[in-house]
Amino acid sequence: MITSVLPARPAPDEKRDASITAWALAARSGDTAAVDAFVRALHRDVLRYVAHLCADPQAVDDLAQDTFLRALGSLHRFEGRSSARTWLLSIARRAVVDSHRYAAARPRPADVPDWQQAVERAQPYGLPGFDDGVALLDLLEALPEERREAFVLTQLLGLPYAEAAEVSDCPVGTVRSRVARAREALRDQLA
Repeated sequence: MITSVLPARPAPDEKRDASITAWALAARSGDTAAVDAFVRALHRDVLRYVAHLCADPQAVDDLAQDTFLRALGSLHRFEGRSSARTWLLSIARRAVVDSHRYAAARPRPADVPDWQQAVERAQPYGLPGFDDGVALLDLLEALPEERREAFVLTQLLGLPYAEAAEVSDCPVGTVRSRVARAREALRDQLA
């Protein structure tokens, strides 16, 4: 059953989202404490989202940092029409897409003869929950990209479907369909 592999879905917290949006609006006016609160409140969400979109685990921190740099640089344009969380995750998505485009345009050769074996040896093993995390990542990796993104946004990050649709730039019904199909595929993989 999927619930044995997947972490519990956090309940949407409208009060938290309202606070984050208020911090973003205050940060827009130059309040440094609000900037700090905004970044701290969303740092983990951005890291998790970027990690699920990005194929390179070593690039996750850089992409999260790039996301916040882009967001803070364009905070003056944030008007609060959507939640700051949705706005920031949209920026994170674009940062990952731009990273993929850049990497595709400029491939870099590996410095080791067997790079796959080197990567496998560098991965941590034997940590509590590590095997479950690897199993989850393997299951998610088997999903088509659009379904994986919708599933991660709604089921792992806990975004409401409407906000996930904004982040993904598609209709809410499409997000619902993708999540339903992702759940079905995950159930089939676990069976």
